[in-house]
Amino acid sequence: MADAKVIPFDDDRSRGSRGAGSRRRGSAAEPAPVGEGPVGEVQPLPVRGAAAQGPAPEPDESPGARPAAEGGGEDGGLERRVAAGLSFLRRRLTGDYEVDDFGYDAELTDQVLMSLLRPMYEKYFRVEVKGVENIPAQGGALIVANHSGTLPLDGLMMQVAVHDHHPADRHLRLLAADLVFVLPVVNELARKLGHTLACAEDAERLLAQGELVGVMPEGFKGIGKPFGERYKLQRFGRGGFVSTALRQGVPIVPCSIVGAEEIYPMIGNSKTLARLLGFPYFPLTPTFPWLGPLGAVPLPTKWTIQFGEPIPTDGHAPEAAEDPVLMFNLTDQVREQIQHTLYKLLVQRRSVFF
Repeated sequence: MADAKVIPFDDDRSRGSRGAGSRRRGSAAEPAPVGEGPVGEVQPLPVRGAAAQGPAPEPDESPGARPAAEGGGEDGGLERRVAAGLSFLRRRLTGDYEVDDFGYDAELTDQVLMSLLRPMYEKYFRVEVKGVENIPAQGGALIVANHSGTLPLDGLMMQVAVHDHHPADRHLRLLAADLVFVLPVVNELARKLGHTLACAEDAERLLAQGELVGVMPEGFKGIGKPFGERYKLQRFGRGGFVSTALRQGVPIVPCSIVGAEEIYPMIGNSKTLARLLGFPYFPLTPTFPWLGPLGAVPLPTKWTIQFGEPIPTDGHAPEAAEDPVLMFNLTDQVREQIQHTLYKLLVQRRSVFF
């Protein structure tokens, strides 16, 4: 298998509008224009209770008495949840749901995939989010973050952070290496979550549509670095992400992630196995592969994700994207801001696990 290649470089989650180029599964309809066409919304069932049966009787004031209508609200809530679940299953089975041209499935992401990631985010890694208000409420923006942890869980946790905490309910579209899209199952899940190939063409198209795009320019150099080099940023490629932002005139939002470096302490790399399997590296940790499947369980570290102040690019002409000096300066500015924030967060951290 050829070496994986990485080119370093909003989604409105409301049910009221479709994403750009969305299309209905199981239908011969043409792709919908940007921003048109409502997505089917589950309507709650009418609440059955005393209100539907006339005036409620006077409550019995005697000790131990229970109002006649008590529990009606719970029954109605249960009915709504059951109805919503059945409606969701019906749409999935009949193909009556929509994905955009990149394969992003907003309904599946909101109702299923985020629900599966959220326990790891909230209970296992106990992620603390800072500066989410620095992400623009609308329009395109490029979030640039450090990359680490042997497996790319940091990207997924950053996606949950934006999804759950941004006041404008924005969705992050991550740019991923081509290796992600050749792995069975992983490929399909990545597309459903809104990820796409880390190339300038896809990134510019998403930004032009007003999407929030995330990129980790260190690529495999960052995620597969030895434990002894933790929190030391690797090279940010050739500044392709800056060129992309300049062409679209969107702000760059630096993001620093602390905690991911320690989930799989990489103490070695079996290059022979990596070459045989077609992977960029094969990690050796204190638990993997020595403990078998149990060794693949990440350590429960405490995470902090901080979004920095955006760096504007709209003050430059589009042709500035071809200026190597400007690209180098902006790339270095983003990198230095992320590295400085990492050091600051590490000084404030009390413990790796608490």
